Amino acid sequence: MLPALMMTLMGSSVLRATVTPNGLFCDNAVLQQGVRVPIWGTAPEGEKVTVVFGGKKVKAVTTNGEWMAWLAPMKADSRPQSMTIKGSGDSNAVTLTNILVGEVWICSGQSNMKRKLGLRDGMPPIVNWEQEVAAANYPEIRQFDLKNPASSTPASFVTGDWQLCSPATVTNFSAVGYFFARDLNKERKVPIGLIYSAWDGTRVEAWIRQEALATNPELAPQVGAMAAYLKLRADHQAQFNRVVRDIPNLKKEGKPLPPLPELLPDPGGDPNNYSVLFNGLIHPMIPYAIRGVIWYQGESNANNAKQYRSLFPAMIADWRQLWGQGNFPFLFVQVAPFNGMPPEIRESQFLTLRQSTNTAMAVTIDCGDANNIHPALKQPVGHRLALAAQALAYGEGVEYSGPLFQNAKIEGSKVSLSFTHTGKGLTVGGGLPPGGPLPAQSIPLTGFTIAGADKVFVPAQAEIQGETVVVTSTNVPTPIAVRYGWANVPEGNLFNKEGLPASPFRTDFQ
Repeated sequence: MLPALMMTLMGSSVLRATVTPNGLFCDNAVLQQGVRVPIWGTAPEGEKVTVVFGGKKVKAVTTNGEWMAWLAPMKADSRPQSMTIKGSGDSNAVTLTNILVGEVWICSGQSNMKRKLGLRDGMPPIVNWEQEVAAANYPEIRQFDLKNPASSTPASFVTGDWQLCSPATVTNFSAVGYFFARDLNKERKVPIGLIYSAWDGTRVEAWIRQEALATNPELAPQVGAMAAYLKLRADHQAQFNRVVRDIPNLKKEGKPLPPLPELLPDPGGDPNNYSVLFNGLIHPMIPYAIRGVIWYQGESNANNAKQYRSLFPAMIADWRQLWGQGNFPFLFVQVAPFNGMPPEIRESQFLTLRQSTNTAMAVTIDCGDANNIHPALKQPVGHRLALAAQALAYGEGVEYSGPLFQNAKIEGSKVSLSFTHTGKGLTVGGGLPPGGPLPAQSIPLTGFTIAGADKVFVPAQAEIQGETVVVTSTNVPTPIAVRYGWANVPEGNLFNKEGLPASPFRTDFQ
């Protein structure tokens, strides 16, 4: 008698099936409401594939080993449903269970997005993490933890699984992603699916497709060199394979064996090589139907912040083009205060808002850690991203950003600054979500500096006057520029009355 485990495996329709769905389509998945939903995978050439879900049946034919069927737009549905994916025979079928329809968001970036709600060596625990874990009973929130490696060529497979949010599983959820999803679930009252695809300490160049990188004049030579290396590596591999294939015949004929060609290292071994994270962690999930992206990255590009001004918008534009879902919302987190983070990287993120439509930035000037690049206060970050989603993705009339510098007007010794996202008005202080008492207006504004023609910035007096901030200094009678929060660890207390902090800025940006 076969062991019980063997009997179970032999009875699995997944193991018998020659039709294989992409790894994103598995038990507990969340499908995007309101848009056409592609379902795809592999099968033998010419195989006719039928997908049955929600009482609807769609079909596809396998071409070049791949098939894709499209479900018509569906309404959000919290009722668990099954999906059947069948080939030409009844035994050639895969059944997926506990599928919901709701809102799907990609959570990507580097370590501050990857930072999980549970404890992790070398990082401070998330504030109130034990209480947060104990209360995390949200079965309508699911996370797919994409476990693919970096890759030197575009991958097609996906490794990972969908997990329901519970106190037993949430310690493995992205902390920022969880707090974002929790707020959205409470507000929208629909299932929320997170596709968690992040990698510690990575530069944005690794997340951008090689063809998009090649359009950047500064990077084109390096990208070209990488392409040439990949071709050489493929040639060496082909030669190696030919020699290995010929060895049995050479031995039979008594001929000497040739030396094996050298195999060159795989660029995918370094997660910061050009395009390797796009290839391994983004390409294989396209075109899974999504609502948008939340992104927390930038720390690793602090040393080329000016170049980030073009790289980051280029990545956003390329992802949108490849997904083919239009300018979906792209919501990102501004780098938090830290001793090693120069203000120029925050400026580059701020400028992205002007270059890329349908984007929003969660400012974190008030919830960083000067001595740790991984601040423990993640609840406000998720909350601010959720506010941005409510406004940009769902058209709700909520204020989702703190004040953003718009322009400066110099009148004698005074500089008047105007802002967008003033909400119900500018104020001093704030109070982290879900809010709290605001400090009295008698408290002075801080964080402003001012300079004259000598470009020496000195502390300034700043006063809220209606929708503007007026900045002066008795030491600078003829000012030419003002800066706010312009430091590695910015300090400033300009907020709107919704409790959202102003972004650092400089009027003399170059």
